[in-house]
Amino acid sequence: MFLLGIITSHKAEKTLGKDSGHIVIDEFAGYLLSVLLIPKRIEYLVAAFILFRIFDILKPPPIRKIEQFIPGGAGIMLDDILAAVYANVCIQLWKHLF
Repeated sequence: MFLLGIITSHKAEKTLGKDSGHIVIDEFAGYLLSVLLIPKRIEYLVAAFILFRIFDILKPPPIRKIEQFIPGGAGIMLDDILAAVYANVCIQLWKHLF
């Protein structure tokens, strides 16, 4: 999905503009990664979605840098992938600590 997202979002960006809201494959891939290897219970799935969206919107370091320095489809995909990794790590920590 990541490679497909890079290709399709790169092409879509040429038509729709930089990281258009109409490009959603990055959001879909990001959410799938945020729930990878977590229990498939509603509380974890909702928490992963909320955390993913928070990290995707706030873009803590180095997410914003990736978005700025990597152009095209790779940049579109990588900022959401990194936000998903942050969300997944938070869920994993929560799961193991509590």
